[in-house]
Amino acid sequence: MNTPPDKFTEEEAKAELAHLAETLQNANSAYHGDDAPTMSDADYDALKRRNQEIETLFPHLKRADSPSEQVGAAPSEGFSKVTHARRMMSLGNAFTDDDVADFVASVRSYLGLSDTAPLPITAEPKIDGLSLSLRYEDGILVQAATRGDGSVGENVTANARTVSDIPLQIDRPGLLEVRGEVYMTHSAFTQLNARQDAAGKKIFANPRNAAAGSLRQLDPKITAARPLQFFAYAWGELDTPLATSQFDALAALQSLGFQTNPLTRRCETVPELLNHYRAIEQQRADLGYDIDGVVYKVDDLALQSRLGFRSTTPRWAIAHKFPAERAWTLLEAIDIQVGRTGALSPVARLTPVTVGGVVVSNATLHNEDYIAGRSADGSTIRDGRDIRAGDWVQVYRAGDVIPKIAEVDLSRRPEQSQAYTFPDHCPICGSAAIREEGDAVRRCTGGIICDAQAVEKLKHFVSRGAFDIEGLGAKQVEAFRNDGWIREPADIFTLRARYGPGQLTQLKNREGWGAKSADNLFDAIDARRNIPLQRLIFALGIRHVGEVAAKLMARSYHSWDSFAAAIDGAAEKHGDAWDGLLAIDGVGETLASALVTAFAQPAERASIDRLVAELDVQDEAAPTNHDSPVAGKTVVFTGSLEKMTRAEAKARAEALGAKVAGSVSGKTDLLVAGPGAGSKAKKAAELGIATIDEDGWLEMIDGL
Repeated sequence: MNTPPDKFTEEEAKAELAHLAETLQNANSAYHGDDAPTMSDADYDALKRRNQEIETLFPHLKRADSPSEQVGAAPSEGFSKVTHARRMMSLGNAFTDDDVADFVASVRSYLGLSDTAPLPITAEPKIDGLSLSLRYEDGILVQAATRGDGSVGENVTANARTVSDIPLQIDRPGLLEVRGEVYMTHSAFTQLNARQDAAGKKIFANPRNAAAGSLRQLDPKITAARPLQFFAYAWGELDTPLATSQFDALAALQSLGFQTNPLTRRCETVPELLNHYRAIEQQRADLGYDIDGVVYKVDDLALQSRLGFRSTTPRWAIAHKFPAERAWTLLEAIDIQVGRTGALSPVARLTPVTVGGVVVSNATLHNEDYIAGRSADGSTIRDGRDIRAGDWVQVYRAGDVIPKIAEVDLSRRPEQSQAYTFPDHCPICGSAAIREEGDAVRRCTGGIICDAQAVEKLKHFVSRGAFDIEGLGAKQVEAFRNDGWIREPADIFTLRARYGPGQLTQLKNREGWGAKSADNLFDAIDARRNIPLQRLIFALGIRHVGEVAAKLMARSYHSWDSFAAAIDGAAEKHGDAWDGLLAIDGVGETLASALVTAFAQPAERASIDRLVAELDVQDEAAPTNHDSPVAGKTVVFTGSLEKMTRAEAKARAEALGAKVAGSVSGKTDLLVAGPGAGSKAKKAAELGIATIDEDGWLEMIDGL
């Protein structure tokens, strides 16, 4: 759907947010988790920005699995895991001068600063590499970890010690965690690919992928042979501050022996920031390494602390991205892929073309409206020019493989070309593919009889954020299903009984399997019978329920029995259970309806019940903070707050262990009501819920 967000009806906005959540979650996992991007930076950034625009216009429709709540991807099982003492966050994006001005204005508004109050901000190149955290204890490098999903990364200490820019020892006692980016220069990348080609090995698509793949080698000797470098730009846990400002802290890191980017500047105004952005952009081609924008950070560290963080991004920093690069090529064919939710996704197969130094051969075509040159409401895009096989198309990217089609050259269209007819039946199972009102995509109605959906659901079930069973990845699941060994998730946990002792030959005689590997697989499966609640909910593959939504459900209901009972109780979409589901901050009717619908389908519910019967589901502990009077309680804010912004109040409550809800219900423990409080205050009074004003709230949290 390419309708301008401000032209959306509410139903269109819901549908587009659902499509964006699914598309961006898949792209995020491929980029961060597999070092195998399926979408260009430009396409990814454009979709995230569109998502943010819709959420801004329709804040009540923000999904629990919103892409704005996602960071990175789960760490690989090839390395031991490291839990970051302080989360490694991603950055929000700016694309225009106005976006930068809005960022600065939002910082001033949050802090209550006037337009004339000093607000120095640093500007530095955004390195296109792999984020790395280095932990030093009494001056010795003791641990190095990738970002992973922001909370848990991969232990790559042995590999990091081979990078020449990373000091093994520094002159600083105590604890210091240095963060930065591992990257590869253009010349080193060219030389590496030449060696790879001569040896008949994998050719890397770009320096970022080469750097990530090199650092994540299981054999440190391979990493040592790869020409990696490191820029330091931040820090995590530390026992004494480096400085009082971002700029001076970078200088302190440089004095300890770390490389920091020489193009970093401290600016006083928005025009200074933009001038430095353009200066860096002009030098981009001559730097010798890839950058994809400029990062702005509030310089005063005390102000950074006050600004704090959103769920995945700091309020005190933003990345100003560079425009995308473009090239023309031939669109050879349009293929249809069927996802786990039945979505029919068109993909353009391109004659390979080099865009910004990377060879690309595929492009997303979004949906049938995009191909036809129109938006969902019938208005035109590309001046109404459709896209056909045989067309010459302009594609663009900013750093990775699969681009977006930006334009069509009608002067080069073959005379015999025909408009593309989007299928109205699933190409896999033949079931009708319908497009519901307000939905941007067609979906196969075959459900569990559709092999494509069944296979994709099983692949999702064993993915890293879900059950993540060692030795049972997407390829093995697909092979086992094709052979009839597994039809649904519960079948995975009965494999040992069916193909184990007495029948082991059926597995060990498969190509690539032996008795030992078969036993290892059965053991790995059994190890996953004990599973956290949030992983189970995510693994079910219910439409609209991503990792963030699954975590939200787990934190709200704590146990599988409570969760299942609540969803069953909400089946009629009214009553206490339904109201309680919608009262969860971040849950809208789209997500709630998806859960209720999935649990109400007899076949799907029976499949879920068979699965749960094989598992020992871990309860999600309620948040605790014994020093906080709101720990574990549900708090609702309403009306105008005068001494802190609503965002700051919500962030403080969550930091103290409270759950912030968007509406008042019987489960609400406390209402904080400012001037102008209306229906929420009235309902709280009717329900006998404790209500305090802003002064009472500030007094309650004073000193915490």
